[in-house]
Amino acid sequence: MFEDIKAIYKNDPAARGIEPILYPGLHAIIVHRYASHQFYRIGLKFIARLISQVMRFLTGIEIHPGARIGKGLFIDHGTSIVIGETTRIGKNCTIYHNVTLGGTGKHTGKRHPTLGDNVMVGTAATLLGPITVGNNVKIGAETFIVNHDVPSNCTVVGTPGKIVKMNGKKMHKKLEKTNTKI
Repeated sequence: MFEDIKAIYKNDPAARGIEPILYPGLHAIIVHRYASHQFYRIGLKFIARLISQVMRFLTGIEIHPGARIGKGLFIDHGTSIVIGETTRIGKNCTIYHNVTLGGTGKHTGKRHPTLGDNVMVGTAATLLGPITVGNNVKIGAETFIVNHDVPSNCTVVGTPGKIVKMNGKKMHKKLEKTNTKI
């Protein structure tokens, strides 16, 4: 929990004093970590889902109880965020409002994105399917990525998403489709 609070102060210049305890993103993460995800892990899936739906109503952030979230996640503003059941989020990530980390409806098993460490997902970005986003990636606002992995140390923008920066160098590269079953 302390890493999540530190992430707020690190990433939000408007965070002052004890104000971050009022942030809905922090509430959603804490309840996910210490309640809904724990009930999910021990097989009490209805209770887990009930708790997550109450938090969705209260915060506008939907985190499926099955999602695995690393330390230091910062959810800025939070409204309309959807994080699917098989999503994995690494350490020190930032997610802005109106982001979807969802499935395509065509996969079984692992159906949702995996984000590496230090990933920033911009406002209204949509990442669908069992894709992997590497470490230190920035995904621009309104970027749309389906079935395309993103290598580490990149900046991706556009619809469909294109790599515009890799390892500090400008480029224009299409993302390559993953080898996942559809």
